[in-house]
Amino acid sequence: MPTATTLTARALLLDMDGTLVNSDAVVERVWRAWAVEHHIDPADVFAIMHGRQGYATMAELLPGRPMEVNRAENARLLAIETADVEGVVPIAGAGVFLEACGRVPHALVTSADTALAEARMAAAGLPMPGIRITAESVSASKPDPEGFLKGAAELGADSADCVVFEDSAAGIAAARAAGMRVVGIGPRAAALAPTAYAATLERVTLTPHPDGAVTITVAAP
Repeated sequence: MPTATTLTARALLLDMDGTLVNSDAVVERVWRAWAVEHHIDPADVFAIMHGRQGYATMAELLPGRPMEVNRAENARLLAIETADVEGVVPIAGAGVFLEACGRVPHALVTSADTALAEARMAAAGLPMPGIRITAESVSASKPDPEGFLKGAAELGADSADCVVFEDSAAGIAAARAAGMRVVGIGPRAAALAPTAYAATLERVTLTPHPDGAVTITVAAP
């Protein structure tokens, strides 16, 4: 019989899209339009875009195009996504989970920029963590580990003492590259062999300890 998975950490690093917030509807609307504009099969875009900054997706799909063009176009898409919050909802259990996170060191580590992160968290009715690593904070997109390493540094935690909550291949690869354990959340994470897996945050329980550690219990599927 499957049993719960238990991890102990001193800091939690939280992805946003797909982990705390379900923004798939708007992401797919915006990127489908971009794909059609560039005569690319939207399925090819959807297969790689989750968890990355937009310019990194563009660079892979349009090799040889100047990076400054990708970054400029990414800025345009970010503005569109920030203005469009239709269908943005919390992942099940996200509110209770973030309330529990308030009792332990934690940070948001997202490929969104600050404006987009604030718009989506507000649309989902979720509190914004006080410490956040956004697109403006890093020089490289996930799957590069820079964001998670910066999040750990902000919290004063070693990589081995951090647990990451992620949904995407790029994000899970970034966490692993940072030397961190990963709780995979949602359907995209199911096939990526994270340290532990939960269909939603309703399956995750946080138990803080007086010494500053936290026990993470992930219920069996």
